[in-house]
Amino acid sequence: MDPYLVVIKPLITEKGTTQNEKLNQYAFQVHHDANKQQIREAVEKIYEVRVLKVRTLKRRGKVRRYRYTRGRTAGMKKAVVTLHPDDNIDLF
Repeated sequence: MDPYLVVIKPLITEKGTTQNEKLNQYAFQVHHDANKQQIREAVEKIYEVRVLKVRTLKRRGKVRRYRYTRGRTAGMKKAVVTLHPDDNIDLF
């Protein structure tokens, strides 16, 4: 799978910024069919860094109501990537 299809976008949140500074971890929204090995290779190729660890989680969409019908927002897969202490990613 193409690395740019595996990693959809970086997730920039307050918690993620704290993880960047203290633990050298970065969060990304990834393709829902991507496995940890594909995520590792994609991040290493796109950002030219060394990845030590990849943790993934799937978030289900939330139930929302619009007028008289119920629907569900889209779910997503998130990956938290731990980098080598000498590497970092400049997202800004």
